[in-house]
Amino acid sequence: MEPNARVPSLMCMRDDKLLTRIAGLLRQAEGTDNEHEAATFMAAAQRLATAASIDLAVARAHDPVGSRSVPVVRQVAIGTAGKRGLRTYVALFAAIAHANDVKVDVAHNSTFVIAYGFAGDIDSVEALYSSLVVQMVAASDAYLKSGAYREETARKVVTRQSGWMTRRVVETTPLSPITARLNFQSAFAERIGVRLSNARDEAREQAMTADAGHRASSTQIALRDKEVAILDLHRSQSSARGTWRGSSASAGYSEAARRAGDRAGRRARLGENPGLDGSRGALER
Repeated sequence: MEPNARVPSLMCMRDDKLLTRIAGLLRQAEGTDNEHEAATFMAAAQRLATAASIDLAVARAHDPVGSRSVPVVRQVAIGTAGKRGLRTYVALFAAIAHANDVKVDVAHNSTFVIAYGFAGDIDSVEALYSSLVVQMVAASDAYLKSGAYREETARKVVTRQSGWMTRRVVETTPLSPITARLNFQSAFAERIGVRLSNARDEAREQAMTADAGHRASSTQIALRDKEVAILDLHRSQSSARGTWRGSSASAGYSEAARRAGDRAGRRARLGENPGLDGSRGALER
């Protein structure tokens, strides 16, 4: 088959048809009560997104003009100004984006992100985020409602003033609801990032070993070219300064809340949110 003969069908895979297939896997995950089956369907959704992304990258490498595909910049709403906890929402989006070859800049108040990548990859990120952010909030609500956090403590670095001298000390305090939520959601986002990245790596490994030698080399080169294209776009378009550091440490650190969030991230299923049809918008609660 000529390299450019694959391009039309591959381009179609990255539109509504691909999102429909991903959504089908997510609905299957939501429809099972078996935690392991749900995890399998979630991983399958990520592998599907990765496989299609690899195919397009290889097509672009063989026929960069005919594929008519270049990376884009897209602003994605996260929430309204002043809403507490937006940093954990951004952390979840960024974790999903990392697993799907999308770079992210974050607004100073975390109300939106700017995504840099190929359109199909950003679509996949938004579809996964639309489902997972609802689950993250619901799981943290359930954790707080259970009251388990009330018996826990948090550690926080504070500055103490004594005359003209100041010193920083670690203070242990009762775990407040907001600190419990932020720690829970931060750990949830981190666990989701690990799960999706593992699924992505598995899909890439399968692609690079499918056809010994030639295919592996072709895939590696294509993925490298894709990475360079996105980095070039980011360098030319980004006005971000500094490095986003995720959730603020000022709220305090709770090992118990993070363990609960990590467990919820391990159990997370997909497919609850109608945003899987490709629509976008900020999450409102």
